[in-house]
Amino acid sequence: MTAEPLALRIDGVSKAYPNRGLALAPTTIEVRRGEFVSLVGPSGCGKSTLLGMAAGLLAPDSGTVEAMGQRVGGPGRERAIVFQDAALMPWLNVRHNVEYGLRAQRVPKAERRTRVAEALEMVHLDRVADRHPHELSGGMRQRVAIARALVLRPEILLMDEPFSALDAQTRTVLQDELQRIWLETRPAVVFVTHNLMEAAFLSDTVYLLSAGPGRIVRRYEVTVPRPREESDPRLVDIRQDMLDRLRSEVNAAAGRGDPDLAPADALAA
Repeated sequence: MTAEPLALRIDGVSKAYPNRGLALAPTTIEVRRGEFVSLVGPSGCGKSTLLGMAAGLLAPDSGTVEAMGQRVGGPGRERAIVFQDAALMPWLNVRHNVEYGLRAQRVPKAERRTRVAEALEMVHLDRVADRHPHELSGGMRQRVAIARALVLRPEILLMDEPFSALDAQTRTVLQDELQRIWLETRPAVVFVTHNLMEAAFLSDTVYLLSAGPGRIVRRYEVTVPRPREESDPRLVDIRQDMLDRLRSEVNAAAGRGDPDLAPADALAA
């Protein structure tokens, strides 16, 4: 059986920032079409920097990024991104927030209507399509942000800590919803998170990055069948191994006096 072709190839990229120095050491990551990949690591290890380069929002200092076989030089239609903050337009209702990207792409009105209805049904928000963001809970606003990305039918979905600002119960619900949606639509996903169980639960592959400057220190293949339960001992074992390695990374970096790192206990989620 042949491997799925690549959706995303991040090849030897690095990034430095003024007044901070090297944030990301040369790093290579490959994401197959339909694969769910998570990036985990301490604060300041370059996870969001990697995602920004994949999105075309940041230019690497070295190396290249290819999406669907084409060199990335900026944002592209084959990619969509969901941020930690839903970043909805408060003057637009749910339907029009989801529709916004399709309007920008000049998709015909009848097709926009159909695709928006499908996306809202997928995230279970079809009954609140006429509400405005201030009328929604945090979890519902994040569902709108996911629908706004899905309606574009991206081949690559980039997600930067999309559930980190939510309470634990809402986060668990949205993890289940994301797993269901991904199984239905199968884009390639790159998911940044600090939550180790979230990464193990959702992913086919997890890349663990070191303390800054970030570099890959471990790649985990998660072969637990789907749908999954967080209580599965195989997922618990993966999460524990990640936690042990991250504690070592954080403690080593703390010994070097790195002020940007979260304490080791913050990685226990």
